[in-house]
Amino acid sequence: MDISVVIITFNEEDRLEDALKSVAKLADEVIVVDRFSTDKTLDIAKKYTKQVFQREWTNFSDQKNFANDKASLAWILSLDADERVSPELLEEILRIKESEPECAGFSIPRRVYYLGKWIRHSGWYPDRKIRLFRKEEARWEGEYIHEKLVIEGKIERLKGSIHHFTYRNIADHLERINNFSKLGAQKLYIQKKKARWFHLIFLPFFRFIRSFFFRLGFLDGFVGLVISVLNGYAVFIRYAKLREIWKKGERIEPFPY
Repeated sequence: MDISVVIITFNEEDRLEDALKSVAKLADEVIVVDRFSTDKTLDIAKKYTKQVFQREWTNFSDQKNFANDKASLAWILSLDADERVSPELLEEILRIKESEPECAGFSIPRRVYYLGKWIRHSGWYPDRKIRLFRKEEARWEGEYIHEKLVIEGKIERLKGSIHHFTYRNIADHLERINNFSKLGAQKLYIQKKKARWFHLIFLPFFRFIRSFFFRLGFLDGFVGLVISVLNGYAVFIRYAKLREIWKKGERIEPFPY
């Protein structure tokens, strides 16, 4: 079983090297597709692989499919620059590599490190994703946000986690919400959906309740409270932006971000 590790990047000089180090023992090939970074991301990538490509951004799915197409091996491990293969997951994958699995892919839990703490609740764990898969049996889909891997065949589960360093701080979290809420609002607008008072008043509150109480965010302490409040805020601002788009009567084309 040979594995191509595939990573897409944009200005990740402070995180990319740790991601690449975490897969050094298991990668038979490393593919990096960069969105014309303006920092040292390319220099770092070239220390670990000659397979570095630059490409204008369209959307997450398109960028990841382009990267997958550059892989020459049968199996792909798709990793983001802010993720790491944990020691436990590394050993698990190394054992799998000794054989040729009959499944089409493996789902892997992600554990998030946020505000100095590993998050175990709040709806952020186990957050299983299919990240190790046969190249010819999988494809990323989705034009806006929340790209999804569509795969044909049996999926098995791994126990080891991907470590996810998703937000550097609260300010970064808020900036990401602002960016993604714009995409989410545009997606809803394309689908001809409207922002009702329910979406603006009650849905954010329910999202907070679900995260903090039903998904045990309170067990994550202050950080769980931050996550839960911002989960509700993300819903509110997405629908507020959707209402703004309808009021302006904008013409929205597929957004290349």
